[in-house]
Amino acid sequence: MTKSLIVDPSVVRRHDVVALRELPVNAYEMNWAAEVERLGKDGMRDVLRDMVTIREFESMLDSLKKTGSWLGLEYNHRGPAHLSMGQEAAAVGQAMALEPVDFVFGSHRSHGEILAKCLSAIRKTDADQLAATMEGFLDGDTLRYAEKLPSQGLEEVALNFVLFGTLAEIFARQSGFNRGMGGSMHAFFTPFGSMPNNAIVGGSAPIALGSALFKRINRQPGIVIANIGDASMGCGPVWEAMTFAAMDQFRNLWREEDGGNPPIIFNFFNNFYGMGGQTSGETMGFGTLARVGAGVNPEQMHAERVDGYNPLAVADAVRRKKEILLEGRGPVLLDTITYRFAGHSPSDASSYRTRDEVELWEHADPIHAFGELLVSKKVMTQGAIDTMREEVRDRLLEVLRIATDEDLCPRVTDRFIESVMLSNGNEPALAEGEPELSEPVSENARTKSLATKVRTAHDSDGKAVSKIKMFTFRDALFEAMAHGFATDPTMAAWGEENRDWGGAFAVYRGLTEMLPYRRIFNSPITEAAIVGAGVGYALSGGRAVVELMYCDFLGRAGDEIFNQAAKWQSMSAGLLKLPLVIRVSVGSKYGAQHSQDWSALVAHMPGLKVYFPATPTDAKGMLNLALRGTDPVVFLESQLLYDKGEEFEAGGVPEGYYETPEGLPVVRRAGSDLTIATYGATLYRAMEAADLLQERHGLSAEVVDLRFLCPLDYEPLLESVRKTHRLLLASDAVQRGSFLQQVAADVQTLAFDVLDAPVTVVGSRNHVTPAPELEDIFFPQAEWILDAVHERIVPLPGHTPTSNQTEGELMRRSRLGV
Repeated sequence: MTKSLIVDPSVVRRHDVVALRELPVNAYEMNWAAEVERLGKDGMRDVLRDMVTIREFESMLDSLKKTGSWLGLEYNHRGPAHLSMGQEAAAVGQAMALEPVDFVFGSHRSHGEILAKCLSAIRKTDADQLAATMEGFLDGDTLRYAEKLPSQGLEEVALNFVLFGTLAEIFARQSGFNRGMGGSMHAFFTPFGSMPNNAIVGGSAPIALGSALFKRINRQPGIVIANIGDASMGCGPVWEAMTFAAMDQFRNLWREEDGGNPPIIFNFFNNFYGMGGQTSGETMGFGTLARVGAGVNPEQMHAERVDGYNPLAVADAVRRKKEILLEGRGPVLLDTITYRFAGHSPSDASSYRTRDEVELWEHADPIHAFGELLVSKKVMTQGAIDTMREEVRDRLLEVLRIATDEDLCPRVTDRFIESVMLSNGNEPALAEGEPELSEPVSENARTKSLATKVRTAHDSDGKAVSKIKMFTFRDALFEAMAHGFATDPTMAAWGEENRDWGGAFAVYRGLTEMLPYRRIFNSPITEAAIVGAGVGYALSGGRAVVELMYCDFLGRAGDEIFNQAAKWQSMSAGLLKLPLVIRVSVGSKYGAQHSQDWSALVAHMPGLKVYFPATPTDAKGMLNLALRGTDPVVFLESQLLYDKGEEFEAGGVPEGYYETPEGLPVVRRAGSDLTIATYGATLYRAMEAADLLQERHGLSAEVVDLRFLCPLDYEPLLESVRKTHRLLLASDAVQRGSFLQQVAADVQTLAFDVLDAPVTVVGSRNHVTPAPELEDIFFPQAEWILDAVHERIVPLPGHTPTSNQTEGELMRRSRLGV
């Protein structure tokens, strides 16, 4: 059923005012007796120990970066060290209120976050489970080093495990938590709920949103926190994630049992600076950051400012907000005030702030303040605190000694890095259980309608089948999606027009009736959050299918595609998988900002798979392939093809399940004199050109449909070139920098000895896409292919060019930048 939410003009035009709620600011009032009852005196000492551990850990890194040694042990750490000294109470207080099933996604300043979350999780994990977690992680590699360190009992072994795993990761050792592939800004340990930390400012916001969606859609326990800085309030993806998380539909349209809004806290660690910009009074205008929650939803995101220098205040706020989230009434915004004593990085001299200001915050140091509290309440003596600090330093020195040993603690090899770029999994279902459907696929109205359609473009008499009766490219995509939803209980899809319109181009028509809201729904116009949430959903254990209506909108989700989707599998050393399909339509007719083929951009990014089907049979087979895989796939679909029927497979589009072999090009027309290779809609113009070459000039052209950009097996193309000795490549992407330029370079390297002419690339003009009335002079036409053959490959007797494909013209356009 489509939604039926009426917007009544008599209501929305009514004279009224909006009253905003009061905003709590540092509202915590300590009740010592209640806190001791909750934590116990040992728990209070643990809070201090965790803060001291983080401070000493980062002081060690600071010393190594600035002096090359710490406590007499020398080491040249060449990587970054973005320190959070001064912010320990905020991280530890947060972790106190969380369970291992609660997830924390952090920032680039994340050493405190991973240590706090993991140390808290150790104390909350059953001994048998704790031992099993360490033994099973990386085949026990990290544990073996932890066991070399002094320890008394399992909990101290676990402490060594966390300290060593984090430090070894920072130093790019293969025994680190991510085998050194993440490094300082990306270290994490998912078994304890410490999720990927992000070097991109605000980058965790949409990723954490996706993880919270995973918990909500799959009814998993716990909440998710996105730890981001105050300067990230200026980042678009952060706003997009907050508005996405606050959508009314989670409570208005989703069923009550689906749980309400995603359980996410957008926690701004507000240290009042972003790099050298002072958010307070200079680069921002919000005054109190928590105020911005009022602009997102009527509950004002339950926002409040929290004293992040008091771990008990932070823990209190997180506990209270967690209750709200588990009731489905999120999202939540916390403005957790804190301060970093160090600069943005060790090379930062902090010239943008005064020494007097830093000293004011150092005077209020949360570690000293909490230590004094424990002394005043007779929980610890100052001598015990000093001993605790010495014990932490002694332990860290031993950890550092092993983590810097080049012989004992090696780094990974190039071949290992290659092995974790893609997971290449085959997992049709990512969880057990029956996928929830509102109706069986077989009973769906569209499924029944497709059963009556002709699955070829021509009938048995060779006559063209009418569009009404023909099974089309979009129908093939629908069948693959329906199969995926009926197979994988975790599979969910979202985008700007996914549900009630049936997708922007009617691919999803029929899925509204087949699926509950939690499995397919409309999103806001938030491309960064759409894709970013897909990344977070996938790396949390689900399969996400997200849609960008036009290829041109890739730029709105650039970081999420190029920095997030493409990299987390490799940065995790293969511990994470990313079963994410990003459906992207490649347009025409809509002018300069809606009609570009940016396939070269996504093909350029290591870590992405890129598919570009041109036939209905491949549309279904390749989408089936993507939907059983465990890698991020950018699935490109030309809008010119949605109404196409099957022209190449004699039996038409198969009705059952099948997959197109990954990476393999296919010969669409056999020939002996020339190879024409394409991808996307240009295939059909290449077929027309092959007909013209045969009819007019007796030239036999073999047409190869590449289908895949990454991975791409060159052997079928090379086999064709060895036969024809000539190659022309064509696509609708602009000629300059197109992916086919890479193919041309590779073929000339791999088959130079058999080529009788230079490999030629024909693409669109190197300028903006014009209005549809002018597209014939922009996109490659069949005649252009003949012209290029004539001018650059082999002269065609009697041919009169209709376009200028000469070498001189190439040089002229290059000179002019067009």
